[in-house]
Amino acid sequence: MTGFGATVEELRKLMENRSADGRDIIEEKYEGIDNLVKLLKSNATSGLKNDDAEDIEERVTAFGKNFVEPKAPKSFLHLCLEAAQDITLIILVVAAVFSIILWMTVEKMSGTGWIEGAAILISVCLVILVTAGNDYSKERQFRSLQSKLDDNAMISVIRDGESIKLYTKEVVVGEIIQLGYGDILPADGIYLTGNDLAIDESTLTGETDHIKKNREKDPMLLSGTSVMEGSCKMLVTAVGPNSQAGIIMTLIEAEKDDEDSDDDVESDSEYEDEEVPEEAEKMMNGNGKKHVKSASKKEKSVLQGKLTRLAIQIGYFGTVAAVLTILVLIIKFCLTHFAFGIDGCRLTSSNATDSAYPRWNTTMTEADCTAATVDLITGTYGKFKGWSSEYMSDLLHYFIIGVTVLVVAVPEGLPLAVTISLAYSVKKMMKDNNLVRHLDACETMGNATAICSDKTGTLTTNRMSVVQCFFRGKLMKNTPTPEMLSPEIVTLFCDSVSINSSYSSKVIPPTKAGEMPKHLGNKTECSLLQFVGQIGQDYEAIRKKNTEEDFYKVYTFNSKRKCMATVLKTDTGFRMFVKGAGEVVLGRCDSIIGEDSTPVPLTPKTYDRLLIE
Repeated sequence: MTGFGATVEELRKLMENRSADGRDIIEEKYEGIDNLVKLLKSNATSGLKNDDAEDIEERVTAFGKNFVEPKAPKSFLHLCLEAAQDITLIILVVAAVFSIILWMTVEKMSGTGWIEGAAILISVCLVILVTAGNDYSKERQFRSLQSKLDDNAMISVIRDGESIKLYTKEVVVGEIIQLGYGDILPADGIYLTGNDLAIDESTLTGETDHIKKNREKDPMLLSGTSVMEGSCKMLVTAVGPNSQAGIIMTLIEAEKDDEDSDDDVESDSEYEDEEVPEEAEKMMNGNGKKHVKSASKKEKSVLQGKLTRLAIQIGYFGTVAAVLTILVLIIKFCLTHFAFGIDGCRLTSSNATDSAYPRWNTTMTEADCTAATVDLITGTYGKFKGWSSEYMSDLLHYFIIGVTVLVVAVPEGLPLAVTISLAYSVKKMMKDNNLVRHLDACETMGNATAICSDKTGTLTTNRMSVVQCFFRGKLMKNTPTPEMLSPEIVTLFCDSVSINSSYSSKVIPPTKAGEMPKHLGNKTECSLLQFVGQIGQDYEAIRKKNTEEDFYKVYTFNSKRKCMATVLKTDTGFRMFVKGAGEVVLGRCDSIIGEDSTPVPLTPKTYDRLLIE
């Protein structure tokens, strides 16, 4: 038993429950969410202590790290063996071995007959080494890149009452996390407080509908899911391999290992005696049975499939051609030596000796051939002398010709040419800062007719800034200075921007001269917060006067609403700050602030002007 009020097994079991079931277990076993926070020695308001390294280490020891060990990469030898399984290369190796064996047996290791076989083997080795070397190099680069991405992934947490950014792998059980739109949950947790939170759990369940989360009905938050609407504070209850995403990753890795070792998944999994979560069952099982062999079998690319079919077809045609060649040569041999008695037959006669009719060759006279043929037809000759050991070399020579036809038919240069061209494509893409993991990715990209890309952070710098403003009935093409605005407008605008935005969105001042401020959180909100600073105001001071606990209601941004609103209760009633799409916000207004800083009616002409400009 740990020094905490719950063990890692209990919390992991808790997070396997969903919706009202999880809420009921929390109420029955832990006497509510607030008490669970106390059992984990945390604080819902101030979070953990940032400078208490001993407490953090104790939590890591008791509940583990928020990190799942990746599967060990394939060795270079393993990649070579995979590359050598190509059917074209196998045919080439067989042909090369035949060629070398014939050179050793027939030509008795003399002459240059070994060159062709050796050249084919060298070509095959080059293909294997280039393919495996490229895959090995790119695998290392991708693992390094993935490691950097994992190491740099950050999330907002509360420690010592302050909201700070923390690397996701440093998150521990008992942590209080602030979640906002677009965040991916780094661990399993329990909903504490928030506004209109909706979660996309499709990565676990496959269901695309957004799930509403709240403290009363469904407080269970799962790792790997995404925040689609709203915001909340979450108590971390399971991390790393004990979280739902970690369990699924562990099962997937175990199944991959099982495919390599031909063992059962349960025999290798460290969770064989434990109940598998519902999401893991859905992912790992199709109809309640394990899909072991066919689930992750590597599929061939389009080009590999075409080359394989071509190699098989060439092998068929080459084999047929080689067999036909050998048969034709053997039939010709039999006819010329045994049927017609010409071009080198040995014949015997009762009235003639072997010396009288020597082995026919180009030195025989026409009279000799005529006499032998007449004697054979009239029956003067007795019979064929029979099989001679000299014929074996002729038949073996015919077999060599057939094998040569087969070897020549196989395009030994094709795999090497394709591999070199793909490797060249990879290098060219590398120069364009495109990291390609496998050679066949270039071939896949060559077949692509349309590419869909997320522009933010890919085609753009993932930064925004205010470039135009409309204040007091005037459109300002450049960022205004504080002197250009009235104090009333500055106060109203800065309060609206500072309060009506996620408090996890922040602008960090640059640490070095020439650097740009760092934006943490929603980029649109960060650009507005930076504009607040440019007109001489401090958004942090405004937020300290108006904490999130003072909010009466928050309407978070979503694709249907297209705006965000925060409601504050004042001495005289309520004040609502709104930001969003221009047509949505203006469509709900009947007046705007005029030149004298007082409300004036919003006319259709002004409405159209604002939307156009």
